[in-house]
Amino acid sequence: MRPTHPRPVALITGGARRVGAVIARTLHAAGYDLALHCRHSVQEATALADELRAQRADSVLVVQAELANIDALPRLVDDTLARYGRLDALVNNASAFYPTPIGSATAVQWQELFASNAQAPFFLAQAALPSLRAAHGAIVNIVDIYAERAIAEHPIYVMAKGALAAMTRTLALDLAPEVRVNGVAPGAVMWPSDGKAYDDQQAMLARTPLGRDGSPEDVAVAVLWLLRDATFVTGQIIRVDGGRSVSI
Repeated sequence: MRPTHPRPVALITGGARRVGAVIARTLHAAGYDLALHCRHSVQEATALADELRAQRADSVLVVQAELANIDALPRLVDDTLARYGRLDALVNNASAFYPTPIGSATAVQWQELFASNAQAPFFLAQAALPSLRAAHGAIVNIVDIYAERAIAEHPIYVMAKGALAAMTRTLALDLAPEVRVNGVAPGAVMWPSDGKAYDDQQAMLARTPLGRDGSPEDVAVAVLWLLRDATFVTGQIIRVDGGRSVSI
């Protein structure tokens, strides 16, 4: 039986702020209703939901959860289905990022970085799978160009994003033909909110062929394309990095 809700529905993790919020606005403008996940940013999520509901009534549901709690992940899907009766898209955007220099890294850091960047995306995809199959939907994982290229003093983050890239490929194989699974790997799109830059910003831009940093909108339009338009694309990770991954 086809879903009865009139519009496609996307669940976005970490959708209250920064790149996640821009993805939310972009998908909403394209006609998606949203389940907007947040952890601590309830105020920002509520404000964004109110903004989008003013454009289209009853089009955004805010769902709160600690993604490190595997048992909480099915509830995000259940709450979405209870509200809309369908789920067409999962965007695994939420991510922890901070340095963990070898020699001082801790098990707690390992657990936190892997929880948001690899563990939660996998188990959330598993929880969403029946609904995504019913809708012939899609998953987009927000990876990182550093899943393939090392960044100094961030070994655990790089490994976690590498696991997410591997998950993208293997789930694309396992979930076909009903569900497509792809990734977007941003480069210098938005500098970290805690002020810890990957590197000297000017030096990074000098190694970027397009000569500028990207915008959250650059990431969001790639996500929308993969979800809505790229119907013969699966198992791919689109680098949105201004060409930096091909430069020396």
